[in-house]
Amino acid sequence: MNDDASAPDATAPKPGDSYVQSFARGLSVIRAFDASAPRQTLTEVARRCGMTRAGARRILLTLETLGYVKSDGRLFALTPKILDLGFAYLSSQPLWQFAEPVMQQLAAELGESVSAAVLEGQDIVYVLRVPARKIMSINLGVGSRLPAWCTSMGRVLLASLPPPALESQLSQIQIAPLAGRTVANLPDLRERIQQAGRQGWCLVNQELEDGLVSLAAPITDRNGHVIAALNVGSQVNRRSPDQLLAHTLPRLLDAAGQISRLLQIKA
Repeated sequence: MNDDASAPDATAPKPGDSYVQSFARGLSVIRAFDASAPRQTLTEVARRCGMTRAGARRILLTLETLGYVKSDGRLFALTPKILDLGFAYLSSQPLWQFAEPVMQQLAAELGESVSAAVLEGQDIVYVLRVPARKIMSINLGVGSRLPAWCTSMGRVLLASLPPPALESQLSQIQIAPLAGRTVANLPDLRERIQQAGRQGWCLVNQELEDGLVSLAAPITDRNGHVIAALNVGSQVNRRSPDQLLAHTLPRLLDAAGQISRLLQIKA
């Protein structure tokens, strides 16, 4: 048996002219590092990626040579250079150049954190964030991921999907009680997502984390398609859901509209 071979995966694309397996494995090694495991041994990386030690070692040493990974001889970790990969996406998308000044102004006016995210699979991925203060027990920044189904931005983005695509997403969701008010079942979740689509915004009250309340609105392109979501997050002891709807929602909708118009004019 080839020492560099991973266990076969019937669902994985087959190597060929349109799929470079070694490149895909390299990306899987990068994704193996996260907040819960920022430093790992070779064995841990191999196990997380479903690879042999020899295969993981070859990729890690390549990434180290390129400056994306560092090692103390036993533990491997990503270096700041890995941010170049994410910034390449941000710099290639004119939306975020237009969005950041608007988000900074909104955060300054409200004294709250303002974020933008896109949908990727079952998650939202943060692409811009202007933090006012820490409002969650987990640290959020560009590149952070959260389950779409229990977040205000996620529901706005899910609501924009065609019905078959939404149902496909819902069929993969495993609802879990993340906080005291987390939606309890799939029919209720479907209704909340559809309501977000009908009203053009979404409020999530202590479903992701106790005490956390968030409000999101869609960002659209020149064809009216939802391409991202804009969010304001706060604590219920500082801004109740009613206060968010009365005072924050109009400002949030205005900011999302500004970004959408800038994208439609300049993109």
